[in-house]
Amino acid sequence: MGFPPASIDATAALLSEAGYVADRALSTVVHLALRMGRPLLLEGEAGVGKTEVARALSAALGRRLIRLQCYEGLDLASAAYEWNYAAQMIAIRLAEATGERDRAAIAADLFSERYLLRRPLLEALAPDPAGPPVLLVDELDRTDEAFEAFLLEVLSEFQITIPELGAVRAAEPPIVILTSNRTREIHDALKRRCLYHWVDYPDAARELAILRARRPGVPERLSAQVVAFVQAIRADDLFKAPGVAETLDWASALVELDAVSLDPALVADTLGVLLKYQDDIARTDAPRIAALIEETRRAL
Repeated sequence: MGFPPASIDATAALLSEAGYVADRALSTVVHLALRMGRPLLLEGEAGVGKTEVARALSAALGRRLIRLQCYEGLDLASAAYEWNYAAQMIAIRLAEATGERDRAAIAADLFSERYLLRRPLLEALAPDPAGPPVLLVDELDRTDEAFEAFLLEVLSEFQITIPELGAVRAAEPPIVILTSNRTREIHDALKRRCLYHWVDYPDAARELAILRARRPGVPERLSAQVVAFVQAIRADDLFKAPGVAETLDWASALVELDAVSLDPALVADTLGVLLKYQDDIARTDAPRIAALIEETRRAL
């Protein structure tokens, strides 16, 4: 398959090759991001498959995946680059020991590529024989506005300015996927540089297709019951509804227990795989489990 994909259907097929079942809207925005060379910002609840888009593109295209996991207090040294201070100090000591007096030459050598430690953002700008990598900036909403401001240069010009070396620009821009769980709003200036898509929970048909693609060893009947149960429980007033990741984990756990269908005792014993907050587990008591299983049977 050529790059960039020639059509939306080709993009959907590309993602499908890596086991990612995308709906038409997501396939369209990924297609446009690849064709236009624009960063793609994906927002949505945790566990709906935002990060997997980057992994799927990396696998399907045979490109390297470079991941920057964001967190509170993330700074330039961790995200882009820093100097190897220990190696620089050793070089200074060696220069002193050998009687080197040319300070300009020493300084030029100290702040050269050999002492530069590349972090994910700078690494993503480096040329790669396999083609520009997929840069995943994951959970951007965990950082602060100062880091967002730094990202503007990277996303606008695909370059990073290093005071001692100047601007480092990508010969070919990387494929950039940014994700956010929307714990805070991303600044408009950064959003304007990206294409945007909200990744929602999948409907039953697509979630079943995802489960079949990612967990082919789960029996067909059990897969259908798992998806119907998860779809039903998401309608409850939960602190955190289960995402697709939890659906896959729960199905795998049930297979490990040799389950062939859902029953109240089995569901109660494995709720901790599906729900990750004690209040949600306590709320899903025996009568509610029985009602959900009955709802599942009606849905099938």
